[in-house]
Amino acid sequence: MRISCAFPTTLDSPEHIELAEDLGYERAWLYDTPQQSPDVWMMLALAAQRTERIGLGPGVLVPALRHPMVNAAATAALEALAPERVAVAFGTGFTGRRAMGYRGIPWAYMDAYIRAYRGLLRGETIEWEGARMRMLHPPGHGAPRPVEVPVLISALGPKGAAVARELADGLFVTLSLPEFAKEFSWVPYLFWGTVLDDDEDPRSDRVRAAAGPGLALAYHGAYEFAAPLSELPGGPEWQRVVERTAPDERHLAVHEQHCVGLNEADQAAWDAGGHALLEQATLSGTADRVAARIGELAAAGITELVYQPAGPDIRRELETFMATARPAVAA
Repeated sequence: MRISCAFPTTLDSPEHIELAEDLGYERAWLYDTPQQSPDVWMMLALAAQRTERIGLGPGVLVPALRHPMVNAAATAALEALAPERVAVAFGTGFTGRRAMGYRGIPWAYMDAYIRAYRGLLRGETIEWEGARMRMLHPPGHGAPRPVEVPVLISALGPKGAAVARELADGLFVTLSLPEFAKEFSWVPYLFWGTVLDDDEDPRSDRVRAAAGPGLALAYHGAYEFAAPLSELPGGPEWQRVVERTAPDERHLAVHEQHCVGLNEADQAAWDAGGHALLEQATLSGTADRVAARIGELAAAGITELVYQPAGPDIRRELETFMATARPAVAA
């Protein structure tokens, strides 16, 4: 099982990826969240120039945000800058769409998009939106075609599973592990959390800053997928804060600080007892507890750990997780 990392895309992402390479991480994934981030391809290109070994890629791209030619051209450019280090993951758009008030894209669109994207990278003439097109990049404008990069798909349900089985080189998963994940030889698992120091209070300010953004996903997900928030500790308090915002802008209150920090609703949930979800909603705990959880993930078919650090001390989070995960993976 490989040990990788992920970051909400920021202006510091190239520096964080350089640090991850120095610490031995296998791959770094960056989020495609333009409503709160700089462009994912720009930051990956800068990271490529600062690194030599670590794998790079967007995880996950949201197809509806860009024409397939744009993502194909960006992929070819990144592959030219970081040969044989690029992988690309696609998803239907949790934050990348919902934070702008849209629903996730249909799987039929995902299927057509990835077919067009891969055809372009192979150098084929494809049809998109009624027009015939092909990558015309001359030498020096990108990696020469065919551009061979692995494509992963994030999917949970049967429709996504069908598309992934046909078009993906791997399954990119987070939050829950679908049964069909065992059908894939490459299964990165994205998660959040922090390794606690011995006797550290899980309610401490450090733990809240480092693991709170991941824990908050339990509330964001429950809201977006109409699960009862009343069943979560701090859920009613979280909902009351969000519902102070007009319905047509409520998604802004939900997704502010997504995966980065705690917004006002997230903080209300934490203060009202939401911190009790820490070990359930994130991969947090003492080093022994985190190592045991890693063993469970390996037994479930996960082939790549994808850890997203948070909080003010990214170096501490990356170093401590690697120190915990490396012996657990080797065991």
